[in-house]
Amino acid sequence: MSAITLFPALSVFGWDDVGHKITAYIAWQQMTPEVRERVIKILLAAPEDAQLSTFYLPYGSRTEEARRREFFIIAASWPDIIRDRNFPVRYKKYHHSNWHYSDTLWTEKDGKIELVTSIPADGLAMDKIAEFTKLEQSDASDAEKAVGIAWLEHLIGDIHQPLHASGRVTDTEPKGDQGANLFLLTPKDTPRDKQENLHWFWDSIVVRAIPNANDSSDDEYIFPIARDIMKKYPFDKMQSRLDVDDPEQWKKESFEISSTKIYTPDLKRFEMPSEGYKRNALKIADERLALAGYRMAALFNKLFGTPPTAATTK
Repeated sequence: MSAITLFPALSVFGWDDVGHKITAYIAWQQMTPEVRERVIKILLAAPEDAQLSTFYLPYGSRTEEARRREFFIIAASWPDIIRDRNFPVRYKKYHHSNWHYSDTLWTEKDGKIELVTSIPADGLAMDKIAEFTKLEQSDASDAEKAVGIAWLEHLIGDIHQPLHASGRVTDTEPKGDQGANLFLLTPKDTPRDKQENLHWFWDSIVVRAIPNANDSSDDEYIFPIARDIMKKYPFDKMQSRLDVDDPEQWKKESFEISSTKIYTPDLKRFEMPSEGYKRNALKIADERLALAGYRMAALFNKLFGTPPTAATTK
């Protein structure tokens, strides 16, 4: 059985583990050595019950730099790892399902997109990005900041997944489709534990398009994909779009993609999307993953770097 079929129809995952690791890898490449060191030091101070610092391995044949990079990258998936109810203390204290998205409700009438304001929107992703950004600038303890860093890594990735900014209202889903979680792609009689929906299709688009056929390690599988994305969307060409002080712009972009490019005329309920749809989805995802990584790095460089002195700014 494939990993994809193990997820229930209703899920609020942003990019899957591969997507989050790609974004974190791209961010790590753009972070300064000073910022890398500061971020890792804070992450290692995470509260013991968060079980975050346990993902750092202080031994082994790999270089310290490789181990630090791996730790940073795994931290981006920590907010999904803590969904595991087998660790009830960690789950109850740190898991928050409605932090992973920030829906804008909308509908289509006569070929035009209209916002729906009569239904309360859901999701706290944008609030939490702002909250954790302020936390990192405060005099809070490193333990608090460690949790904040992991959430920032994750939420920046999440909000770049277009369906984490969208709730489409239709006659079928009058209260919104929950980021396409209610838009099923498998036949109507499919058992719940084998159902797939449009949201998960987008979450897992990289793995769908580029399967890890050889069961390779992250270094062998994920990192080359991330480097290829960086070649397609180099930092120099994306730098003008960072909007590091305006995360609402990141959400706006995702919403525009979701409302104009995801629910295409050829997309049908209870049918898997075409190969052409999948190729286009991967192209969109590649750009979103690149932007998320570059923006994460720019934000972290700003938050954790040494501000320039008056002498160096002349």
